[in-house]
Amino acid sequence: MKQIKLFTVVLLLAIFSSCEKFQDFQVNPNNPTVADPSLLLPNIELRAFSNISLDAALASRYLVYTQSSSNSQYYGWQRNSMNYADISQVVKMEQEAARVGKLNYRYLGKFFRSYFVVNMTQIFGDIPYSQMMQSIQNGNFDSSAARPAYDKQEDIYLGVLNDLKIAADSLSSDQTPIGADLIYGNNIEQWKKLVNSFTLRVLMSLSKKEGNGNLNIKQRFNEIVSNPSKYPLFESNADNAQLNYVDITGNQYPYFNSNSVKTDYYLDSSFVDILQEFKDPRLFTFGMPTTASGLPANNFNAYDGLIGSAALAYNTNKRGLGKASQINDRYAYDAINEPSVLMGYAELQFILAEAVVRGWITGNADTYYKKGIEASLQFSNFNNTYSSATIQDYLAQPIITLQPGKEIEQIITQKYISMYMNSGWQPFFEQRRTGFPEFETAGDGILNDGKIPKRWMYPTDEYNNNAVNVENAVKSQYPGGDDINGVMWIVQ
Repeated sequence: MKQIKLFTVVLLLAIFSSCEKFQDFQVNPNNPTVADPSLLLPNIELRAFSNISLDAALASRYLVYTQSSSNSQYYGWQRNSMNYADISQVVKMEQEAARVGKLNYRYLGKFFRSYFVVNMTQIFGDIPYSQMMQSIQNGNFDSSAARPAYDKQEDIYLGVLNDLKIAADSLSSDQTPIGADLIYGNNIEQWKKLVNSFTLRVLMSLSKKEGNGNLNIKQRFNEIVSNPSKYPLFESNADNAQLNYVDITGNQYPYFNSNSVKTDYYLDSSFVDILQEFKDPRLFTFGMPTTASGLPANNFNAYDGLIGSAALAYNTNKRGLGKASQINDRYAYDAINEPSVLMGYAELQFILAEAVVRGWITGNADTYYKKGIEASLQFSNFNNTYSSATIQDYLAQPIITLQPGKEIEQIITQKYISMYMNSGWQPFFEQRRTGFPEFETAGDGILNDGKIPKRWMYPTDEYNNNAVNVENAVKSQYPGGDDINGVMWIVQ
């Protein structure tokens, strides 16, 4: 897989952050300003689909870091950055698609810009959206473009949902075929499945706003689920939206041969407890037996974790005694390992199960839920560690079957297990939305007054260059100011 260098206008790159100065928007006359959209798509795909994150795993209580104190693990983070760089590349692809009449690239662009925008608004809350998009699309780079107004989350999500619907309604195999597609090999039908499945994810992320008359969440959800011929969805793991790795330098698993992953990352005890309680064979592929146990890798008693909130000294001492399970060595020693999943079939099934429980659609929640578990078990069965019979035995356990009154907790817990070392920050956002599973914060190492952050603070550059708008956005959303504990609109 050869990465393609992108030749784009330097002024577009300046829009990466809304805070850049106008003099930085100048055009480099040595770079071409046009390119076939097929030259732009691979890099956009790499940016969107490369979402395996150790920081997300630490914050989501999958892993514990033992080399030093991690802000992700101890909930001490502060600011994040805005990601208009990727959006500008998507818009460039859409513009080139319009220029050469390759419309499917334009509709794929609707999906990608929606994906990047959703990630940003989940991080901060309100963000520059309508004015920023107009500046990027229209090539308007006057001084006011560096100081865009912030849009309300409700309006941002409405724009995203409308863009996704355009993509879903317009992508067509009858159009000029796309090329250079690293994900689906130019198969438009599979892209349509992703657009529709991702739309259901976005709608479910708004579950606390299901009565909102502007967004029409349940109606939109039903429109997709009830019309599979028009709005096809993932049908199996074969449809997973994933980036596959190959054993070629630059295209290997992101933590391949990482010395830190080889020595410093251990399973979190709360995660181990969940897997042991369920007798979940994925434990054998996620971690390694403790050296002190002396037990084989297929024995649940061979595993133990560290405490994510505990002081560093406690965790390093337990590690030194050989009583903690390291992350499975495949994450550092296997160049291919497993794909990076943007969204998969398992997640879709859990979304459908939750929708049934919430009364958004009809159907059997337990059936959807168990299809999701089965798909996850199949995906995580690295090197055939466990058999198909083991998967069926797992599904047959009474503790796995949905219990009245506990359905949402069970569904989200299984979704959480399925996203181990995958799907970026999605498991953290799901926990923020539902409260499941509980992330412990009782240890002495925890920062932020023992609280799990709800967001990230706006970038410093915004205060330097777009102060009026960012300060107005903070005042309208967060009475306590721009801090990591502010509760954004989608989870109120």
